[in-house]
Amino acid sequence: MTTDTDIVLSLARRAAQAAASKTEEPTVLLDVGEVLAITNYFVISGGRNPRQVRTVAEEVEAQVAADGGPRPLRVEGLDSLRWVLLDYGDFVVHVQHGEERVFYGLERLWKDCPVIELPSAVNAPHGVHDA
Repeated sequence: MTTDTDIVLSLARRAAQAAASKTEEPTVLLDVGEVLAITNYFVISGGRNPRQVRTVAEEVEAQVAADGGPRPLRVEGLDSLRWVLLDYGDFVVHVQHGEERVFYGLERLWKDCPVIELPSAVNAPHGVHDA
């Protein structure tokens, strides 16, 4: 696991931006480090169908690697593409199909954790960016 918190946060932000670039679903970055000893950040994103879930997960892997980050320690859920989990150790990326996202409500479960602001363009509709 990486110990430099600035690097970890930068990679988690990059993962969130990468996820958001491939979906219209909201992407959230949560600081779970104070309440969860096994990781520091959760990136929560989603897709409207299994193909989009795979695309989002693949984009996260590609962009984190392009920024010099590690490969995930573990990847789960690629068989069903309903909930793909990319475990990077210091941060975990959850890419959920819309139904799973509503049912499990990770944002609700971790609502007491600080939300890390992302650039407004991250969750803007595609093609809409700040001037």
